[in-house]
Amino acid sequence: MANLNKSVRDTRIDVIRAVALITIFINHVPGNPLEALTSKNFGFSDAAEAFVLISGISAAFAYGLKFNWDSALPLTLKMWRRAGVLYIAQLGTTMATLGIFSYFSLQFAAPHLLEKINIGPVMDDTAAALFGIVTMGHQLGYNNILSMYAGVLLLLPIFLLIGRVRLSLMVAASGLVWLLAGIYRVGPLNYPNDGVWFLNPLSWQFLFVIGLASMIHIKRGGSLPKSPLLIGLAALYLIISMAWVKIPLWGINTSMGLPSVLTGFDKTFLSAPRLLHVLATAYLIASLPWLNGLARLSESNPLALMGRHALPVFVVGTILSMAAQAWRMVYVTNYNVDIAIVAAGIVLQFGVAWYIEWYRRVVNGWKPATSSGIPARDVETTARTARIERSTPSTGRAG
Repeated sequence: MANLNKSVRDTRIDVIRAVALITIFINHVPGNPLEALTSKNFGFSDAAEAFVLISGISAAFAYGLKFNWDSALPLTLKMWRRAGVLYIAQLGTTMATLGIFSYFSLQFAAPHLLEKINIGPVMDDTAAALFGIVTMGHQLGYNNILSMYAGVLLLLPIFLLIGRVRLSLMVAASGLVWLLAGIYRVGPLNYPNDGVWFLNPLSWQFLFVIGLASMIHIKRGGSLPKSPLLIGLAALYLIISMAWVKIPLWGINTSMGLPSVLTGFDKTFLSAPRLLHVLATAYLIASLPWLNGLARLSESNPLALMGRHALPVFVVGTILSMAAQAWRMVYVTNYNVDIAIVAAGIVLQFGVAWYIEWYRRVVNGWKPATSSGIPARDVETTARTARIERSTPSTGRAG
């Protein structure tokens, strides 16, 4: 009977998220030979879009399905607390990156490293750049996903409140924000540099909300529309986008007088071709059981573990990728060295996920004994049983 009560975790989201994390890590070490095999070389979107969509799907379980008028305030505080955790993580990876590049610059007499990945303003105008880092206005290259994600979580309660009225209205409101941000080029401002954040949360929230709304809809008893026509159109779009990237066809003017957010390939404002590419990919995975079944692995599988602890794995992966970048800038590498660097980084990320899982199992499996010598876990069980017995009506009457 115990097995009947034990919930079995669907690992598909964890596994796909782990694949996205590995892909992001590989792409964050530019120039390595494995980079040519990642998704960005076969279509308009890349692993960042996949990661945000999966995060939206996961948010349905953490917040969306629980959100109602009574739980709105505590869940909002929970979302904003999570945004605070992401903010701290963003500061941590930023400072680690500055430390890594400074070390390699000093150790190998390579001052040019301090001009890379947007570090230059920190050297040229330190006070302004540090203020920008603290306020997220100045973001280093490859250190900009967490800030965008934090911004999305700050906005999320507003969309969930709209979703309480109607789920389709939530998606429409999110889409309108995405469209206006793209047309008018609106977003959080950089400082001291000009422009807006590289990954604009006002744009990327739309992808997040689509994932969120889709999972809420399914969990409420709905389903994704499935038909050979839609599957065929999604597959055709993926084929066209792959041909566009591989031939390539970037010189073709596709604007047709429309705003670039609808026809361009801008990552900052998540232009429609990129958005449609990741959605078409996700639709095929969700619609074809043989395809999504590949991600249904055991909970102890390394990919499932990695996806389950995405934030610490991502933070460690970012720091490792920055170290790998700096290393490759001062050493002449070759194919074998690059493969070894990337492989070691991936193994270390798996190691972090395994350690967190092991740590939690050890800590959660240990309970201190009470003064009576009875384990606290047994005391809690006994007390719970007594409360149940007291609250259960007697089946007989006193004579």
